[in-house]
Amino acid sequence: MSERPVYFFTGFLGSGKTTFIEETLESPEFGNDGRTLLLVCERGEVEYEPEKFAGPGVRVEVIKNEAELNPANLAIIASKGGFDRVVVEYNGMWENQKFFAAMPEGWLIAQEMALFDAGTFMMYNKNMRQLCFNKMQTADMVVFNRCEKGFDKMPFHKEVRIANRKNMIVYEYGPDDIEPDDIIDPLPYDMNKSRIKIEDEWYAEWYRDINENEDDYDGKILELKGRVALSEELPDGQFAFGRHVMTCCEADIQFAGLLAYYSGAVDLKVGDWVEISAKVRAEYAEAYKEKGPVLYIKNLNICKPCEPEVATF
Repeated sequence: MSERPVYFFTGFLGSGKTTFIEETLESPEFGNDGRTLLLVCERGEVEYEPEKFAGPGVRVEVIKNEAELNPANLAIIASKGGFDRVVVEYNGMWENQKFFAAMPEGWLIAQEMALFDAGTFMMYNKNMRQLCFNKMQTADMVVFNRCEKGFDKMPFHKEVRIANRKNMIVYEYGPDDIEPDDIIDPLPYDMNKSRIKIEDEWYAEWYRDINENEDDYDGKILELKGRVALSEELPDGQFAFGRHVMTCCEADIQFAGLLAYYSGAVDLKVGDWVEISAKVRAEYAEAYKEKGPVLYIKNLNICKPCEPEVATF
């Protein structure tokens, strides 16, 4: 089956999705580049005007409600053929994973963009944080439109970076007036040192960074606190070292740990709080089924729990 690139646009009502997509479809460059299936998953404040599209090769399909967003229905839509790519205007009240799970075979996400109205973003983020986080977490680009010159970008930047450290952030002030985010996010510890102490409040940031940039930590000695997790699937001398991390809200608290090698692991108990000194190796591990950061523990001592016990960004 041939592959179809999917361009996925999400955001809440009034975020500018329809306007952005319509302007794209009206572009002659876009109109001359194949046929498009436009999936519309909500009725916005702006209506599409197909007569303005640059080319005739745009087919519009409407997903009226979340129940219609299922593999069988999308497979029927896909079976009609006649398109080279898919553009999706997604409903901001639906979790992104709902669409990803329903995509027919051969549909591949080529680009994902999350759009937010800068004037209402903080309110939405406060009252519907899980949905905002969901949109920013997998987006290649986050666009804040209707920005005002001179506004404080840092609160917006921080919220995006909690969800995703690597996506692009853009601030839009008006037509053809955009500004890319250039705020640098330094780590709270010095990566130039060969021995690094990870303070309790830095755990979440450290855990995310070591998983994204494992080779940067290879050979370094780390000092930090965490808990013991044991599994019958792990051989003697191995355990999972980590802490519970809250990324977005209480509902998404998860144990965030790394594989640890320690000769005295047999004497440890599930839930023990320990303070360790360990050398990091970025290597293949059977527990990961791939390459990842592994802790070779040199020293370990039972300690008091971190306060608070759950790590946050």
